Amino acid sequence: MEESKSVVVILVGAPGSGKSTFCDNVMRSSSRSWVRICQDTVGNGKAGTKAQCLASASSALKDGKSVFIDRCNINRQQRADFVNLHSSHVDVHAVVLDLPAKLCISRSVKRTGHEGNLQGGKAAAVVNQMLQKKELPKLSEGFSRITFCQNESDVQAAVTTYSELDPLCTLPSGCFGQKNPDSKVQLGIMKFLKKVDAPSSARYDTSVSQDSVANQVTKEKTPSNKLAEQAPASSNNTGKEVEDDQEMGSFCDTNLLDSVPTLAFPSISTADFLFNLEKASDIIVEKVAEYVEKLGNARLVLVDLSNGSKILSLVRSKAAQKNINSSKFFTFVGDITCLYSQGDLRCNVIANAANWRLKPGGGGVNAAIFRAAGPTLEIATKERAESLAPGKALVVPLPSSSRLFRSEGVTHVIHVLGPNMNPQRPNCLNKDYTNGCIVLREAYSSLFEGFASILRSREKLSKEKGEEPGLKLSTLQDRLERGPVDQISDSNQKVKREGVYASEISKKFKGSQDELGSSITNFRGGNDKADGETKGWGSWAQALYQIAMHPERNKNDVIEVLDDVVVMSDLYPKAQKHLLVLARAEGLDRLADVRKEHLQLLSRMHAVGLKWVEKFLAENESLVFRLGYHSEPSMRQLHLHVISQDFDSKHLKNKKHWNSFNTVFFRDSVDVMEEIREHGKAKIEDEGILSKELRCNRCRSAHPNIPRLKSHVSSCRAPFPAALLQNRRLVFAPTKDGSS
Repeated sequence: MEESKSVVVILVGAPGSGKSTFCDNVMRSSSRSWVRICQDTVGNGKAGTKAQCLASASSALKDGKSVFIDRCNINRQQRADFVNLHSSHVDVHAVVLDLPAKLCISRSVKRTGHEGNLQGGKAAAVVNQMLQKKELPKLSEGFSRITFCQNESDVQAAVTTYSELDPLCTLPSGCFGQKNPDSKVQLGIMKFLKKVDAPSSARYDTSVSQDSVANQVTKEKTPSNKLAEQAPASSNNTGKEVEDDQEMGSFCDTNLLDSVPTLAFPSISTADFLFNLEKASDIIVEKVAEYVEKLGNARLVLVDLSNGSKILSLVRSKAAQKNINSSKFFTFVGDITCLYSQGDLRCNVIANAANWRLKPGGGGVNAAIFRAAGPTLEIATKERAESLAPGKALVVPLPSSSRLFRSEGVTHVIHVLGPNMNPQRPNCLNKDYTNGCIVLREAYSSLFEGFASILRSREKLSKEKGEEPGLKLSTLQDRLERGPVDQISDSNQKVKREGVYASEISKKFKGSQDELGSSITNFRGGNDKADGETKGWGSWAQALYQIAMHPERNKNDVIEVLDDVVVMSDLYPKAQKHLLVLARAEGLDRLADVRKEHLQLLSRMHAVGLKWVEKFLAENESLVFRLGYHSEPSMRQLHLHVISQDFDSKHLKNKKHWNSFNTVFFRDSVDVMEEIREHGKAKIEDEGILSKELRCNRCRSAHPNIPRLKSHVSSCRAPFPAALLQNRRLVFAPTKDGSS
């Protein structure tokens, strides 16, 4: 009698592709004895680890059973250990559920009761990330058979094939169903992704063999929260989707990290200079461990452009073994010149793997940074040094005219030169790793010391006192760290941001960037509170205060001036109609400052806002308005937002923008007045709310990103939530009978 052969079927596909359903359908009708190994349930019904999955699979195979590996298995590294289950008695197959991105996202968002709780808006974010990192399996990995399914018909055919595979049968070897062997990312998914096209080799050197990695981005202080918000952490939700080296990565919510100084750095010498990756990763982790606590609350981020970066994988693993604080050091996959605009990771300092001449050129990080920064970086570098010795670093304040400064918030570039093991490059050490390791350690020490010097400048400045609040001690970096600067005019230092701009900044500030090298400061502005609730305001955040107190100096910005309030259009409106009603009162910086004695002023602000709403509704009766305050405003001086609910604006760009107006973070004016009247103060919601998933302000459906959300909102005709329809929180045009 012919001996039966067990089969390991490794399912490959994003959340929502139907992996669990595939297993259930086969197991329901097959005469084989199958075991489904799911990381979401492998730990006695709870999320477990990859190691537990391997142990369970090995145990089932010893019992003569066949196994489904129900994990995402999105790249080669994630599959490798399971492929190694192959033996003379075990065939290893792959079934690739390469279904359309839109379908996977829709299924993931709509499903309920998922084993790993991966559903709703957070599931959409995970699908987006994972499909970007997809690496289709190949026979060379060790598979004897690979079946590709690109639609439901393909899936059903594969279900039938495995359902009819009786214990004494085997399936033919080879690849079946693949239509485009070179396909990595579906074209259709690009409309869902906030991701750049695949990088060209001209930007980064990708010659070093790199197997697989995924980035891990962790929120300050509470690392698990970020993963739970974007992709549930394995400890309490999805083991399969997250636990394995954070395989899908996560979005970094920089709205909560704007004030954290951050250094992003590439791996030094491992690309063009061909330094051994194992040795380099040891040194990186060693030096990070030495400096990470010395740097206070600052963060260090190791960046690589490649989704298959071996150095990131090695460093992450070794850092975990040393228990390095993951809120202060983590890895990130992305272009180091576009970390904020393309990855939502704000880093005020970036390191450049420079050449000894400190010149643009080459094909790696050095060329990319010089190109992105523009000629101003080369000029600023020349002013400080003509060359750089191996193991040394050079801190260069980035001129405010640089694109990296304006768009990415990068205030300093630190050039660093490591050891060279490439005989095609100057000063090759000819595989002398004794000296090479010494030089590389020195390079990282110099880099981190350079970053520390920037932090010391920041600390020193923050302790100084200015002659005028917000003028002497401010720098452009202070504004950048609190949020993206939409426009900076170097001639008069006007700064436009979040709908306002700081004008007439004193001459004392004009030269401060050159004098201080863009080091940053936060000063205690406005009304100091004895209860410790004083908020630090950067100079850009003083603009509303200046306009409210001196409207005559800002005639071009205001549209109405009264004794107690000033009305202005938000210069970066988040909807078709968006006004600010400013209180003309000292000591009212924000909602938390308001008490019962200010109730009359609040009523006045509300009445003025309603007057403008009536004017707008007379012009366009289809609009709907809401009046309210941000719990924690980014700008000093109490101001009421009067905003239409269409949110049709090119200036509404990110999650913070949306959630600041469409969560409980936005306090309706009518509720605030009632709370002040009854309790003497208003309820203030925490800024953590701003990181919540994106939901339609009408039907409350979840969406993976701003473009998708805005597209939905533009056509959504669902009624507003009942809570908003009560107590005149929303203001509509009057009906024919005079009601509104």
